[in-house]
Amino acid sequence: MGDVSEGDHGIVEFEILRFGPDLEADFQRLMDGDEGCSWCRCVAWWVPGWEGFGDRSAADNRQLREELLARGEYDGYLAFREDECVGWCQVGPRDRFPKLAQEHELAPDPDSFAITCFYVPESERRRGVARAMLRAVLADLDARSVKRVEAFPRSEDALQSGEQWTGPRSLFAQNGFSEQGAAGRRILMVRELPGR
Repeated sequence: MGDVSEGDHGIVEFEILRFGPDLEADFQRLMDGDEGCSWCRCVAWWVPGWEGFGDRSAADNRQLREELLARGEYDGYLAFREDECVGWCQVGPRDRFPKLAQEHELAPDPDSFAITCFYVPESERRRGVARAMLRAVLADLDARSVKRVEAFPRSEDALQSGEQWTGPRSLFAQNGFSEQGAAGRRILMVRELPGR
């Protein structure tokens, strides 16, 4: 999936690919490039609860990520610019992230997908990577006949503390998501897709 996005650095072309076995090395390199991602490995929504999550080691999280990959959980998309991996977006069936549904008191819904995390290295920010990824993800989910997509951005006060890994509210609002409620410092935003 290709996408062109305009950011502070002009128009940039990206290739957005659904995560799979052939992209594991790219994913690992991207995660290794940032202290926070190297520690988290984007497993926050895969653990049972927040209690004790901060006490987990980088090795614990890496091991969980390896277990997820071993059982075929390729939960997202990667963005490439000129063959360099420059972004990650975690996406999957919402019911596979039980902590997410529990936090928002959401009834099980096998037809809902969740966009839970974005990561773009600091050197690649303000180029439109997240915007390009979101557009490509929505197009791919629509082509796969997904009907409902949920996102969980932080409220504005949380964003001021730098906690933007769930994506900014404005990004989702600009792409057709509407607010459906809130849980703590997160907002539930939803977009219905026409499907094919």
